[in-house]
Amino acid sequence: MRNAFETGTIVAIVAGVVGYFVIIRKSAFAAHALSHVGFAGAAGAVYLGLSPIVGLLSFTMGGAVFMGALGKKAASRDTQIGIVLAFMLGLGILFISLYQGYSSEAYSILFGQILGISSSDVIFTVISGVAVLAVVIIIYHPLLFASVDEEVASASGANVTLISLGFMILVAFTVSIAVQVIGVLLIFALLVTPAAAGVRLTGRPLLGLVYSIAIGLLITWIGLFLAFYSPYPVSFFITAIGFLVYLGVRGFSWFRHDRSRIVRAL
Repeated sequence: MRNAFETGTIVAIVAGVVGYFVIIRKSAFAAHALSHVGFAGAAGAVYLGLSPIVGLLSFTMGGAVFMGALGKKAASRDTQIGIVLAFMLGLGILFISLYQGYSSEAYSILFGQILGISSSDVIFTVISGVAVLAVVIIIYHPLLFASVDEEVASASGANVTLISLGFMILVAFTVSIAVQVIGVLLIFALLVTPAAAGVRLTGRPLLGLVYSIAIGLLITWIGLFLAFYSPYPVSFFITAIGFLVYLGVRGFSWFRHDRSRIVRAL
């Protein structure tokens, strides 16, 4: 449980920060596709007798380079990304079927296995998470500028293609560390849901990042606590709590907007 809380905390912070930019760049589907690309890599690594993390990182990095090269057009190319996603899922299933041993490691990548995280996994998560956060801090202003208005950023001299490529690589690293907690099938729970709620609560970027991180930490900690005292998987609690929090935020946003409209009318 100590390992789970330590890893979950790092993942929630990193996913909250990167997920915020995923939302404002409208790249949620591309981020989701990267998780499935990573599953194919993990399954292939297991088939070859390698660590699933090696295959996961290799495939997500390759997918990130491809999607990053598309620039902002990646957000409007759902058909192409969906076709690649389906192919990668099929490839992952093929690798699993070819593997003759017990592929528990690959399945843990698919569904998450936070309560089985080792001390070495915690160290990997901490190092990767700190590296991702450091890069985000370095490129924060150009990344925010390009995310809000890519055309104006390009006209101002910003290399939006390089920024897009770098950001997708950050997403790839985030997916690679987040799958330990939630699995590739439920990656939206930490990478998208808290950030989507944070964006709805405020239009100020820094405050939105704070809300995104706070919501991610909240659903992760509560999910772990409930899973410890019940026979149900932690992934279920994290996704369910995240969904309820998002519904609550939407309801609050609607109430605030509706009340403001009534006050203006009076």
